[in-house]
Amino acid sequence: MNVEQMSGGIGSQTGGSWTPGKVAEILGVSPVTLRTWAARYGIGPTLRADGRHRRYSDVDVRRLQHMQRLIDRGIRAREAAAAAFSSVDEAMPEVSIARRVEEIEQATEDLSFVSIAALLDETLDALGAAATWTEVLLPILHNLGGRWLRGDVCFESEWALTTEVSQALQRYVTRFAKAPSERGVLIACCPDERHSLPVEVLCASMVEVGIPAVYLGQMVPAETMVGMAAKLDPTLIVLWSMSATTVDDLLCQRLQRRGFEVVVAGPGWEGLNVHDAPWVNDLADALDLAAECMKA
Repeated sequence: MNVEQMSGGIGSQTGGSWTPGKVAEILGVSPVTLRTWAARYGIGPTLRADGRHRRYSDVDVRRLQHMQRLIDRGIRAREAAAAAFSSVDEAMPEVSIARRVEEIEQATEDLSFVSIAALLDETLDALGAAATWTEVLLPILHNLGGRWLRGDVCFESEWALTTEVSQALQRYVTRFAKAPSERGVLIACCPDERHSLPVEVLCASMVEVGIPAVYLGQMVPAETMVGMAAKLDPTLIVLWSMSATTVDDLLCQRLQRRGFEVVVAGPGWEGLNVHDAPWVNDLADALDLAAECMKA
């Protein structure tokens, strides 16, 4: 994938220009290293701010970040520069799942939002939404949960990661965005549910395989949700709850009475008999069920 398409944010200077000193600080290298890379590999700044001083564009910085990640993975600088500044996919070296987990964990621990975003974009592009979630992100989140249980308060790291994952999924979905030609799937959290990453992943996974899907977001009032359903007329509604305390059985009944096919999803619904609504608690099962509903 061309580096220009990797849309992870690089800071507050969206669309701005960057001095060599600032770029060196972002990358954690010396200005001398930047000048060496520019001289050897022709990857210097491409903007002229005042006709004299050259500055790095956002794309320049993203390419350099990509090059640096390749160097950190053991690729020689010349080969890393060729890969980062080439639009040829074959130039990308293979990266193991374990290495991706390690890199994202380290960026999360460092609260490096720039690196987290870039690594997530790269991983989603390489693996897709479902595999990124199950093979990379869930192990990291489980590790963070284990640290909590051991008394290691790591709220900042968890917040940084979950925030960047949500934004990366939004960026990822836009690659597949198109005007829906048929009724699709409406994905919603119960109104009091705040833990939404699993259904954000579900939405991205559906969209990437061609299932029209809309995710409403967190904390959507029941009345608004019913109104959205009435206007969108989905083939299927997935109603998510992470915890039994956020389950909204009345909302499920209300949607069913209006004739909508409702699937309840998440551990919050486990063991509940929700008026014959199917229950799923697995990403693959949810995808299979949605695909079957779309065929019907």
